[in-house]
Amino acid sequence: MSTPIIGIGQIAVTVSDVDAALAFYRDILGLSFLFRPAPNLAFLDSGGIRLMLSTPQGAGTVSGNSILYFKVADIGATFEALLDRGAVGEREPQATAELSDHTLWLAFLRDPDGNLVGLMEERRRA
Repeated sequence: MSTPIIGIGQIAVTVSDVDAALAFYRDILGLSFLFRPAPNLAFLDSGGIRLMLSTPQGAGTVSGNSILYFKVADIGATFEALLDRGAVGEREPQATAELSDHTLWLAFLRDPDGNLVGLMEERRRA
């Protein structure tokens, strides 16, 4: 008997400096700060999914993580606003896939450790 997966509860990102990463994810991207139980650990909220920032703890390497994709309503305006707030752009917004009911747009930023951070917008067709 299997237990069904019901969603993502937490995503961990390995960083070299939790203070710098916290400033990026909280102050530039605007995620809500949740708590910080230790100097090498911080938690934020992104639409009900918890993001854990941590220095390497036995496993994981800095900037060797999977890409986080954050949903946005207006990718062009959001990308520009984040650059204005100090984010480093990796790739400007562009349409990447034409699906049956929407076009998928992606853009990429880099966090202070060089981790790719994706922005995604699903533009529905009328």
